Amino acid sequence: MRSTRGFSLIELLIVVAIILVIAAIAIPSLLQAKISANEASAVGSLRAMTSAEAAYYTAYPSVGYATSITQLGGATPCTPTSATSCLIDNYLATSTTGSGGKSGYFFQATGVITGGASAFDAYVIGTAPITMFRTGNHDYCSANDGVLRSQIGTAGDTPVTVIATCLAYPVAQ
Repeated sequence: MRSTRGFSLIELLIVVAIILVIAAIAIPSLLQAKISANEASAVGSLRAMTSAEAAYYTAYPSVGYATSITQLGGATPCTPTSATSCLIDNYLATSTTGSGGKSGYFFQATGVITGGASAFDAYVIGTAPITMFRTGNHDYCSANDGVLRSQIGTAGDTPVTVIATCLAYPVAQ
């Protein structure tokens, strides 16, 4: 009498093949979902930084806008000064190029003096994916007009630090 316990090798191979086909279909969708989440986080962080720049300008009119992203944050416990205004989370304030970034993106804020102004009367905020087409597909920026702009990035991009470059980006939809 022959035992009928267990699975045959063919049955196991068929199950493994089915699992591999399902994984091949699901993994790209999961990666795209992660990229979409990273981009949404980058846009939200950029909007928070835009609001922080306006608050900084109001709080420190003799300085104008913040000259760098670090002036918008501050380590806990944070005491507001023009050097560390405590307007954004310090994790975001330290997510610059060369750091670990935040949600797959690097960030940069740059204060600009235009014309004969004595204070920083303009700014540009930029963000770029840490690894293009893996952590994000778009570069984002905003200048003191508060308009969010974006473009498809290229490998090795860094956050925008020049207003004219940001203004050349198409307006984000």
